[in-house]
Amino acid sequence: MSTNPERSVSYVLNRYVTEYMDKDVLILNQNTLTREAARMLQHYETDDIIVTDENKNPVGIVTDEDIISKVSDVAVYAEATTLKDIMTTPLITINEKATLQDALHKMRDNHIRKLPIISRKNEILGMIFQTKIANIIRDATATSPRLLSPPVKAVLGNLGFVLQFAGVLLLVPAIVATILEDTTTATGIYLTTVLLLVTGFFLNSYGEKASLNLQQASILVFSSLFLLTLFGTVPYFYVLPSDETTIEQFSNAFFSSAAGFTTGGISLFDEPENLSQSFTFFRSYTQLVGGMSFIYLVITAFYPESKLQSMRGFISGRTLHMKELFLTITIIFAVYIIIVAILLYFFGERNIIDNFSLAMSTLATGGFLPTSTILSDLLWQEHVILIGAMILGALPFTFHYAFVRKKFLAPKLGKEVLAYFAILAGGTLLFIASSGLDPMEGVFYSVSASTTAGLQSESLSELNAAAHTILIILMFIGGCGFSTAGGLKVFRLFTLKDSRQFFSKVKRAELSKQTKKELTSTLIIIILFPAIAALTGLHLSIIEDVSFENAFFEGVGVITTGGLSADVIDIHTDSATKIVLGFLMIFGRLEIIAILYIFVPKLS
Repeated sequence: MSTNPERSVSYVLNRYVTEYMDKDVLILNQNTLTREAARMLQHYETDDIIVTDENKNPVGIVTDEDIISKVSDVAVYAEATTLKDIMTTPLITINEKATLQDALHKMRDNHIRKLPIISRKNEILGMIFQTKIANIIRDATATSPRLLSPPVKAVLGNLGFVLQFAGVLLLVPAIVATILEDTTTATGIYLTTVLLLVTGFFLNSYGEKASLNLQQASILVFSSLFLLTLFGTVPYFYVLPSDETTIEQFSNAFFSSAAGFTTGGISLFDEPENLSQSFTFFRSYTQLVGGMSFIYLVITAFYPESKLQSMRGFISGRTLHMKELFLTITIIFAVYIIIVAILLYFFGERNIIDNFSLAMSTLATGGFLPTSTILSDLLWQEHVILIGAMILGALPFTFHYAFVRKKFLAPKLGKEVLAYFAILAGGTLLFIASSGLDPMEGVFYSVSASTTAGLQSESLSELNAAAHTILIILMFIGGCGFSTAGGLKVFRLFTLKDSRQFFSKVKRAELSKQTKKELTSTLIIIILFPAIAALTGLHLSIIEDVSFENAFFEGVGVITTGGLSADVIDIHTDSATKIVLGFLMIFGRLEIIAILYIFVPKLS
């Protein structure tokens, strides 16, 4: 099955119990006479009976050994006893979404060799046996090696689905370009769509849809973002200057595509107004696709809810009703985009396509602008609309979901959301006081940094050190977990409450294994974000001959996908640096920890 027996065993142990259960289960009422039950055991050639109560809920189990041993007792009469008298209760069961590994652990803890499998409605679906699991493990290690191991096939299968899904989504900007008769842009986007669909189909033919462990899920998400960025370079080749060398064109296209799909938002175009409207729409749309984190949502469609909590640090935030969330969040954000675009049109009287581009970029916390002057001379109403849209993008998806599910009643604000607003309010007041900017402009830039939207109307290189520091801290913290915003995410700050125990040899033993893992991940992320930003800033300050303060500010904008810029990176930055920065935006979008999960499996 695999050239690596350990990986093969790990793969099969993470499969659902329903895939290997015995569906032929004898189910009888607890009032069934023992004599009749024994006859039915013999007739159906089985060894076990699941006993149910009057409401058909499973309450116990009777085996053939129970009937032989208990009825042979002189105090028990087969003619008078029922299954209720001899059954083993309470019945130990396992959920349909559990894995074989979960089943083995439950069998070990309860000293049993079989487990009935129940549905969410408490109905018996089948039975999983210890001997069956043992045979599966033996087969996994004994089968001769194949070209692709099952874990690899699982990643490829899911990756194929993700790419096909993205290909379908990108038909929207392709159709817009066609309607606007922009054949150049339409050709590039259609080519990208075809590449995604064909590659997805090819991967599906070699892979299989199966659940993934955390390391495999990390590989899937990195691969997805990398391939989206790579294929997303195609439309840029059609609009970038043709007098550049091939490597310069590729580096510019790769950087720009990464800034879109990761919602980094740093633009190499000084004057986006020189681009066609259909292309600026495409750029903003890529931010919506990346910002909505549909890759993370696709993973939840394959992953059992019981394990999503262990992926909390990777996906970010709590994961309640994920399948319903997956079906509704796109519609919710589509409504937000329409409302914001219409309001901008009403107050600003701008082109409706530019309004939609700006609305997508804002709600996706991406930062691409349709034109370099679109934020100039904004009315206070337009400022308020964009500020509100950026904040919506930084709130958890579950917040929007609850808002709709409760029929537009205000959802209960969790600790993370309240903490986010407190940090934003404090940072805004300090920034206004230290920057010397107009209060409305100060609020706008504070929200832009905190939501990692990166919207700005002018270079921020002239800000003083205190103002730079506040914006840097806001970008580092970022928005709430499971939102379109980047950064560390506010929920990780709550994890630090156990850090004192974590570093105490005596009290560390009191922490649960899961808490230790979350703390380890949080501390690694908190260290790596500023460390990578500092190294990036040092490199940029040397090659661009600018102050370290501005270069560090730019580095923070890259790794947090914050997008605020001091105009350090531009189209003339050397090609190798732009390609590396493109990868750093991908790493930042994955919150860095996913990369560590790939290479350091123990962390997961």
